[in-house]
Amino acid sequence: MSEYQSKMNLKDTQIAIKLLKDTFEEKLSNILNLHRVSAPLFVLRSSGLNDDLNGFEKPVSFNCKYIDNDDIEIVQSLAKWKRSALKRYNFSIYEGLYTDMNAIRKDEIMDNLHSIYVDQWDWEKIIDSKDRNLDFLYKTVCKITEALKQTEDILIEHYPFLERTIIKDVKFISSFELEDKYPTLTRKQREYTFCKENKVVFISKIGLPLKDNKPHDGRSPDYDDWELNGDLLVYSPFIDAPIEISSMGIRVDSKSLYKQLSIRNMLFKLNFPYHKQVINNELPYTIGGGIGQSRICMLMLNKKHIGEVQASVWDEDTLNNCKKENIELL
Repeated sequence: MSEYQSKMNLKDTQIAIKLLKDTFEEKLSNILNLHRVSAPLFVLRSSGLNDDLNGFEKPVSFNCKYIDNDDIEIVQSLAKWKRSALKRYNFSIYEGLYTDMNAIRKDEIMDNLHSIYVDQWDWEKIIDSKDRNLDFLYKTVCKITEALKQTEDILIEHYPFLERTIIKDVKFISSFELEDKYPTLTRKQREYTFCKENKVVFISKIGLPLKDNKPHDGRSPDYDDWELNGDLLVYSPFIDAPIEISSMGIRVDSKSLYKQLSIRNMLFKLNFPYHKQVINNELPYTIGGGIGQSRICMLMLNKKHIGEVQASVWDEDTLNNCKKENIELL
């Protein structure tokens, strides 16, 4: 029999999830000056608005009898849609939006941190051209971390038996510095070692090739500027692993978009409406990202499996392993 025992039953877990999500939405919107908006569940393939993620995940798509000569795709994230929305809704500089993003990623692996069902807060904010630098990015990361700390404070007031997880300030490091620090380790081993030591870390410059000519991790070439992006990770003692809470970055301008599409041999995307707008400088400069709802819940509610805080579909191996480890899935 496994020693693991959830600190909450199913009903109390669901109640705590709502408290956590409501609290974090409020803290995040206040600290970043964001307004909640509605967002699409699907987009037309021809719009170019869907997210290619690492470049190989295929979105779930379907046909509609009223729309000819185009497929409809379930969004994989809203990275590009948000930037277009900020322009269409006439948002002002240093004002932004956030939304609940629900997606199906059918090619996702299934483990304690990954599910084919994705729920996250997608957010985007207009900035000035002078803000396109690492200092502005890092200050924004610190604001998000502060919202996480404030959320955890309130959660622990209600549930004092929970262990605190946001226990340090953010430690910043680039993917290149991480490689130099741990040259003999794999990329995931570098993340584990650095995050376990520092607890809350932000790894920047993801997408750019390292010494072996491969990036630290995959990143689509048409939303983040690879020089100005990164991942926020928090160490979870409950699974002895880092949990990636957020992928975010300052978005591409015309120069970085062309450069990154060239590197990936994807210049054909310049024919899409969104990409044309970036090249023609018709969209605002922005910063944005996604923040994993279930991952934050899993972390702060001291859970071992993401299926304890979200209702999804699991393969038979996962179901059997969770049963052996006394993990009760929603």
